[in-house]
Amino acid sequence: MTTPSGGSTPDDYWRRPETGDGEQTGRPPAAPASASPSAYPGPPPSVPPPAGWRPPVHLQPAPPRRLPPQDMADLDAAEQRSQRVTYGFGAAAGVVLVVLVCLLCSRVIF
Repeated sequence: MTTPSGGSTPDDYWRRPETGDGEQTGRPPAAPASASPSAYPGPPPSVPPPAGWRPPVHLQPAPPRRLPPQDMADLDAAEQRSQRVTYGFGAAAGVVLVVLVCLLCSRVIF
């Protein structure tokens, strides 16, 4: 990667080239008058739809239903049970890993 030298800024690289009289153009150069017929003329002009135009609505959705009430005490109890199961599996995995490390270390020592 090269760094700019002198008093130039990093944005100088992206500036448009100067014109012949020493000025920079703010717009891209215009296409020559004798452009080939295969040159892209640009997108066609668009016409906005008339004011108030909307697609027809055929069905009205039903209003949303009410959710059943939640039993917060039951939710807390279920969360505590699942937390105990998670901790149990974690403890069992930890014990298995400690036993494996002890077996591997005993093979290295003896």
